[in-house]
Amino acid sequence: MKLTDYTDYTLRVLIYLGLHPNELVTIQQVADGYRISKNHLMKIVNQLAQSGVVAATRGRNGGVRLAVPANDINIGAIVRATEADFRIVECFDQVNNQCVLSPACRLRAAMHEALEAFFRVLDGLTLADVIANAGQIRALVVEQPLGARPGRRKGG
Repeated sequence: MKLTDYTDYTLRVLIYLGLHPNELVTIQQVADGYRISKNHLMKIVNQLAQSGVVAATRGRNGGVRLAVPANDINIGAIVRATEADFRIVECFDQVNNQCVLSPACRLRAAMHEALEAFFRVLDGLTLADVIANAGQIRALVVEQPLGARPGRRKGG
């Protein structure tokens, strides 16, 4: 199983915002920090804002920030909300199951158990747990000072 880039980037946005609690951060700062496209992040931030996980402020001095404490953001819930398909194997699809082994196969039950274990681990994690080593994470992310906005000059 592989998570989509959408889920990966959603988690990265939350991590970045978790490193800056109660501060407005621009989408461009997040994009620059992870060296990924701002365009990819705009849809993600919009969905996070609609779900109430982040708060967005529009305008010249706008940005985004966590709308709820990092302790209240469950990683399992975020992954479930951002992924469309958790069918590890074809037989997970009750409607379009084409596997001739389905009536007798025990692998299906093992795969379900593995998926449940995957979510048990993620459900046991909050964003606060993920960023508990904030100093190490900050050392790996390219950051501009929060007061410095890309494309702006001081005094001009």
